[in-house]
Amino acid sequence: MWTKILTAVALIFSLASPVIASDEEPLTLDWIDLIPESERKMFDSIGMPSSDHNGDAAQQSKIGNVRPELNGSQVKIPGFVIPLEGDTNTVTEFLLVPYFGACIHVPPPPPNQIIYVKFPKGAPVQELWDVIYVVGELKTETISHELAQTAYVIEGTGIEAYDDM
Repeated sequence: MWTKILTAVALIFSLASPVIASDEEPLTLDWIDLIPESERKMFDSIGMPSSDHNGDAAQQSKIGNVRPELNGSQVKIPGFVIPLEGDTNTVTEFLLVPYFGACIHVPPPPPNQIIYVKFPKGAPVQELWDVIYVVGELKTETISHELAQTAYVIEGTGIEAYDDM
């Protein structure tokens, strides 16, 4: 009798586990969500630090921190791609930025407004010219690249078409 009960319990858990894991919806983020609450008043509407013409370097140096509670979260975030690694058909590493032309302009956005994306299986190049959603695990990790410093990394698992509805 105990064998039948244990077998039934094991069967229930083995069937339930994949369902629970596959039903986990990623947390859909906006770029403002990457900025700690204490810094948000220092940013303008497009995610750039508000200009301080009085030369307050101390205030500017306080910008770019991460939200540690997001570390390890499965997320979905829209953005524009700046390809870094790949070939003519796929991109395996790229910067995800909140607006077109970021990192080309000087200065680049703060580190918490640039995400370094590692996408080992490769994202098709033709899908990356418009805004897209990147899905994957968000990490609070600093990466310095010649274009910019990033404060977040996403281990990408999916690319989705952008739908602002």
